[in-house]
Amino acid sequence: MGEKPLSANKPMSAPSPNSGELTSWDLLEDLPVAVYTCNKEGYITSYNKAAVKLWGKTPEPQIDKWYVNWEIFNPDGTPLLPDETPAGRVLKYGKPIKQQEILIKRPDGSISNILSNPKPRFNEKGELTGAANTLIDITEQKNAEAKQGMLASIIESSEDAIVSKDLNGIITSWNHAAQRLFGYTEDEIIGKHITILIPEDRYDEEEVIISKIRANERIEHFETIRKTKSGEEIQISLTISPIRNRANKVIGASKIIRDIGRQKKSEERLQQYAERLEILNSIGQVISAELDIQSILQKVTDATTQLCGAQFGAFFHNLVNEQGESYTLFTLSGAPREAFEKFGMPRNTAVFHPTFSGEGTVRVDDITKDPRYGKNAPHFGKPKGHLPVISYLAVPVRGKSGEVIGGLFFGHEQPARFTKEHEHLVLAVAAQAAVALDNAKLYENIKELNEKKDEFIGLASHELKTPVTSLKGYLQIIARNLSPDDKNKVLANRALEQVGKLTTLISDLLDVTKIQTGKLPFTYANFDVIKLINDLKEILQQTGPSHQLILNLPARELIIHADSQRIEQVIINLVTNAIKYSPKADKVIIEAVVTDNKLRVSVQDFGIGIQPDQLERIFSRFYRVENLASHMSGLGIGLYISQEIINRHQGRLWVESIYGAGSTFYFEIPINTNDRHDA
Repeated sequence: MGEKPLSANKPMSAPSPNSGELTSWDLLEDLPVAVYTCNKEGYITSYNKAAVKLWGKTPEPQIDKWYVNWEIFNPDGTPLLPDETPAGRVLKYGKPIKQQEILIKRPDGSISNILSNPKPRFNEKGELTGAANTLIDITEQKNAEAKQGMLASIIESSEDAIVSKDLNGIITSWNHAAQRLFGYTEDEIIGKHITILIPEDRYDEEEVIISKIRANERIEHFETIRKTKSGEEIQISLTISPIRNRANKVIGASKIIRDIGRQKKSEERLQQYAERLEILNSIGQVISAELDIQSILQKVTDATTQLCGAQFGAFFHNLVNEQGESYTLFTLSGAPREAFEKFGMPRNTAVFHPTFSGEGTVRVDDITKDPRYGKNAPHFGKPKGHLPVISYLAVPVRGKSGEVIGGLFFGHEQPARFTKEHEHLVLAVAAQAAVALDNAKLYENIKELNEKKDEFIGLASHELKTPVTSLKGYLQIIARNLSPDDKNKVLANRALEQVGKLTTLISDLLDVTKIQTGKLPFTYANFDVIKLINDLKEILQQTGPSHQLILNLPARELIIHADSQRIEQVIINLVTNAIKYSPKADKVIIEAVVTDNKLRVSVQDFGIGIQPDQLERIFSRFYRVENLASHMSGLGIGLYISQEIINRHQGRLWVESIYGAGSTFYFEIPINTNDRHDA
């Protein structure tokens, strides 16, 4: 019999409406697999809906060939001509082909993996009339396989351990990283319960984890402890996700396990480093604020004893006696001083020598087992009744010159109490202590020199006062006995002026000495400060005729309780300075106001002004403005004395200045100064 022809104009041959029967093509119409037929030239003769979807367009029978608009390739991507395709070979050779994979590419660029199953069709005479083909789209399957392969590769090559288990806690998969981390091979661990990896005291964690997984919850970055095959406990981080089947039902869990032991140790080291810096900074601030050697060493000893966890610590000062080997105990922490004093000072023994000679740090877990221990008479070791010392740490303290100035020693009755970290901490503090000690010694030297200088100034000014007073008296007698026309009278008066300046300088020097010794005298009384300023104007105007003194004062009297001579001394100093430091100006303004029961006096000049970096220093003893010192007379003590006077009146003295435009000096004192504060 010949082949039953199919319609060339319809995708399927429709059944008779009254037949009640379905043809074979009716059954294939809604099949999800693409089916088509073609004649022996390859032109499409029939097809179903799935074929249309696969082609991406509805073909035109007898016009479109079976591949319609595709480009066709082998699975490896090499192109195929139509005759080389499975369908082409069936039409060419008349033999069926099963399950051959090809790649198809549509005009829109989309690619699919296809399994082609073409079969030849013959007529009743056995002649080849065409072919029928089923095309199965396996793209999703291939993608899934690729994805599974990729995931498997990732899992096996992962640096993190990846493990899966069912809801009963039975391990179902195990990658190489898990083997490296825990020590179990895949054969040893698959089928075992997950608690084989969990310390007994953490079994409750597994119950919590399983309950969350059953509830379809994910657990991220859960840090905990697990144990290896050897029994070692390790720090890990867990990320756990539910595993679901095709029905989206949770059937198990996958775990990504990361070893965070190194990370934790690094974090601990960073934390220790930060704490160490904080401690060192804190100790540095404390000891750098001190200028007393005894106080510095005590604080250093206390701090380092606490830092290294010693039972007691001591600082021995490197002082050599006549025999060349005695060291004086300076400070002690953690034990009473008597605990050391009854044994005498430590000698330059084999144990102490490396520290006092500066050879380096000595840290021993058990000093009684050290070969240097017990080599010196008369004790040959620890004296009877001595504080118990097993752990021993000794650090030399060097000065700026590199010379060893002493040593820090620490002890503990238990062995191995001191670590490398303790050694580093003590060394760091010792370095800070050395700087502080150098500063303290320098301060003491400066203090001693200042005391000698003050003593000399006081003695010299006191000794100068008597001959200068006599000289002034002789000059006054000479000046009175000279006639007004005598040219020597002018010289005598000029000499008297210079002697007056010398007398003022000597008085200022005496005041400085009295300030240093706390003996500057003050006499408080009520007086009219407005009258005082007016009287001073008359005197100062004569001594400084180059400048007009302008007063801005209250019209009425103003009675204050203060030392009138000292307040006068301050005003004279400020006005004299204003005239001296404004040589190109012609006026000085003196103003007095009352604010909040306080008297405020200002002296304004229009002279050279003061540079900003010198404003605070001008009140220092013997300080003179740097760019003026060479051509302006004075010792630089007037403002220092004035500030002391105002301070003793519970007031304040300050300056405002614009460099090149002039300065204004202010002082402010209470109108009624309390005598009780004059100490």
